[in-house]
Amino acid sequence: MVKNMPTNLAIDDTLLEKAQRIGGLRTKKETVTRALEEFIQRRQQRWILRALGTIEFRKQWDYKTDRWGREPRR
Repeated sequence: MVKNMPTNLAIDDTLLEKAQRIGGLRTKKETVTRALEEFIQRRQQRWILRALGTIEFRKQWDYKTDRWGREPRR
């Protein structure tokens, strides 16, 4: 469900026009929405990348041995 919130923003016209042109977008609203979606996606990716080095694995775990008890994937 998309919730629209009327908002007045003072956005740099040059920046907005450049983003609209580069993104091949037709409206300012579409441009701002896409920019926010990409911003959120990048921040979430950063969080995931930072977490990668913090996961501890069992050093004695053998993935090949663990596969023997599983059903083959289709």
